Amino acid sequence: MAGDQGQGRGVSGDDVPLVLVAAVARNGVIGSNGGLPWRLSSDMKHYKARTWGKPMVMGRKTFDSIGRALPGRETIVVTRDPAFVSPGVFVAHDVDAGLALAAERARTMGVDEIIVAGGGEIYAQTIARANRLSITEVALDAEGEARFPPIDPKQWREVRREAGERGPRDDADFAFVEYERRSDMAQSIIATWRPPRRESEAGNEPHPRRRNRGMRGRPAKARDRSG
Repeated sequence: MAGDQGQGRGVSGDDVPLVLVAAVARNGVIGSNGGLPWRLSSDMKHYKARTWGKPMVMGRKTFDSIGRALPGRETIVVTRDPAFVSPGVFVAHDVDAGLALAAERARTMGVDEIIVAGGGEIYAQTIARANRLSITEVALDAEGEARFPPIDPKQWREVRREAGERGPRDDADFAFVEYERRSDMAQSIIATWRPPRRESEAGNEPHPRRRNRGMRGRPAKARDRSG
């Protein structure tokens, strides 16, 4: 459910923390017609740095909008299509399987986070398990059908905010904001969720491109938020 912030079931002694990474307009919109409803080159660079070297879980629509595996990261695509394959990506057929695979890959890679990279449905299904949110606040009201779940201040504490420096290839002002689940919530949930163990791994070595729409309906050049 989109508004359910849950109990942070990803928090436990030896589970890999889940981090939802998204660029979000003032009205909660994150996407329109399979792309981004803005051009924000500075956020592409931030996104690349924030996700580099980590496993990323995303839905099929998000992957299709990117169009390829992103370099320097491992991409896990969640899709119901049993025939789906794409070079350089892992495939999972539900969110639990995708998170389980991401946890395995994170341990293999020696990294301390799993990135959840969208879209709206995947964010809604994982925010209850997340430990942190890494949000680019975009200072505009955008039109679009994909939305980020509301961030409940009773469950999330803002721990860092950095105003972005708007450049010539940015359609709006923006800020980078980090949230952590409130400690009283985190301490109440020891070991309540662990990724289910898989009997076997699937896949190659992954990575993804992103197709956008420009402002006012102008088609924008394809972008991948990775600069």
